[in-house]
Amino acid sequence: MQYKRIMGIDYGDVRIGIALSDLMQIIASPLEVYKTKNTIDDVNYLCNLIKQNQVETVVFGLPLNMDGTEGERAKITRLFASKIANQSGVRVVFQDERLSSVEAEDILIQANVRREDRKKLIDKLSASIILESYLNRKE
Repeated sequence: MQYKRIMGIDYGDVRIGIALSDLMQIIASPLEVYKTKNTIDDVNYLCNLIKQNQVETVVFGLPLNMDGTEGERAKITRLFASKIANQSGVRVVFQDERLSSVEAEDILIQANVRREDRKKLIDKLSASIILESYLNRKE
């Protein structure tokens, strides 16, 4: 049996938080924060990461409104995710990401991480929370 990873994505206009599961798809770990350039470069970068890390599924955080409806950000995320799916050939799924950034911020505050440093970490921690939520749901 060949094991593959799952990637979690917290997609934003300026930064993309990226997390990866272990090969057993049990643990989610923050990987990096990618600063966006343009759609073509961003898609190419993520597709290369997907290939390098033997990813079989990409979980995008879906920014739903608090009432559960999809707004403009959700449409933008779905469009970007479809480009990743088309170019990489991997399965793309969506995970409700409401409050993942708030949760990530709380974790960093509790860890006494300085405000300037939190901005550098929050996106990849949010991606890890999104991925962890998906992995827990999948069981």
